[in-house]
Amino acid sequence: MNFQDESSMTRIIQESVPGKQVTIAHVIASPTPDIFERLGIDNNGAIGILTLTPYETAMIAADIATKAARVEIGFLDRFTGSVVISGDVQSVTIALERVVDTLKNLLGFTVVPVTKT
Repeated sequence: MNFQDESSMTRIIQESVPGKQVTIAHVIASPTPDIFERLGIDNNGAIGILTLTPYETAMIAADIATKAARVEIGFLDRFTGSVVISGDVQSVTIALERVVDTLKNLLGFTVVPVTKT
């Protein structure tokens, strides 16, 4: 048997520490009606999805998005940092771009580009 002295063992503790980040900023340009139905939101043409840390940033993002373009908030969760907006494709795109730009330039967030499918 091989016994090791506990003092020679390395112990690693990992934890997640969210930074100031936009991790997803995506436009679904023409979702099927089924997606709107399953999300429980009105079919307004397009869906915008954001995930953010710290999670409370979801409130700021929703405010920026609704002031930037004619979009509706479909979902907002300040406990997970998720925001879903809906509107026409151009409005959703403009809203997400404004959110990403404002969080980057005003609050120093690390951001991703706005993507579209």
